[in-house]
Amino acid sequence: MKNYFSSDFRLGVLGGGQLGRMLLAETQKLDIYTVILDGASDAPCAQICNEFHHGDLLDYDTVYRFGKKVDLLTIEIERVNIDALETLESEGLPIFPRPKDLRIIQSKAQQKNFYKDHDIPTADFAHYAFLEELKHSLDHGVLVFPFVWKAARFGYDGNGVKIVRSYKDLEGLPLGECIAEKLIPFKNELAVIVARNKSGDLRTYPVVEMEFHPEANQVEYVICPARIEDSIAQKARDIALKVADAFNFIGLLAVEMFQTKEDEILVNEVAPRTHNSGHYSIEASYTNQFEQHLRSILDLPLGNTDSKVAGIMVNLVGAEGYTGEVIYENIEEVLNIEGVTPHIYGKKITKPFRKMGHVTIVNKDIAKARVIAQQVKEAIKIISK
Repeated sequence: MKNYFSSDFRLGVLGGGQLGRMLLAETQKLDIYTVILDGASDAPCAQICNEFHHGDLLDYDTVYRFGKKVDLLTIEIERVNIDALETLESEGLPIFPRPKDLRIIQSKAQQKNFYKDHDIPTADFAHYAFLEELKHSLDHGVLVFPFVWKAARFGYDGNGVKIVRSYKDLEGLPLGECIAEKLIPFKNELAVIVARNKSGDLRTYPVVEMEFHPEANQVEYVICPARIEDSIAQKARDIALKVADAFNFIGLLAVEMFQTKEDEILVNEVAPRTHNSGHYSIEASYTNQFEQHLRSILDLPLGNTDSKVAGIMVNLVGAEGYTGEVIYENIEEVLNIEGVTPHIYGKKITKPFRKMGHVTIVNKDIAKARVIAQQVKEAIKIISK
């Protein structure tokens, strides 16, 4: 086995945001030399990684040159140049997740077709090259309101996703490639993180439940374990494993799903990396998702994914009406509550709904943890000077 620890091994990471920052906590524990590329010179990772490079993640030459500086390459964001990754892989650089999987996952249209081709349950959808083509389908009754519009590429956290109930809701949407997805009445939004290494070791984290902010369409709370029946949880884990098997995925794969009113499980989309739905694991799990990501891409034995205690993650986002140098109000107040751990992402400028941090609440009683999570959400205000 290669010596990754206290050695000349160089781990490259495309992206230097908060996911990279939390990954660095694990590389530092193991003394793995980490090299980061990000488009922002003040990215959360910039000051704390071993080596930082400033450059465009979508530029072929920048990504290719960066890849030549490292021994293994991973990502913390999907918005990267896949052509450069395919060239690097053909030249022998190990890259996880693999470029072929990233190419599919970058495109929501390709992702949905992949589920269809592999008999993975997902909401019905139609694929359009242009928004005008979608409007033409509406005009001729091929498509009917309501539906969910999604940009075909690079949508995330409420960006590139909109529920469309009338023609008015189409105003201002990007004109390019998109999908229209059947609006699913669901009981719960669930997620399962699957970890797999090159040797074929496989682990799934417990099913989590996600509560969303109604306006921003961002996750407000992640609750682990999900408050669902065991049979539904097993069904969700089985489908997540089926998705990982279909990709023959190596790394960490977060599978987001809907539990319908009829208790069907439908795959919404996947993220080929550490994910918001796994942040609770830093405090609540035997092996957190960031350590597990390292274990999976380096082909090390996978860790125990069980929870030591129930955990709830609260997203901290910039308050509406505030843009500028960040101030975190009332963090001292929540630090007085037992089982509460804040994580601040190192972003100096706040904007409305920008992810600035998260708080984990651990408690033996999930119901009590949820009450505390509400208190935390109401107490902390992220404003500007």
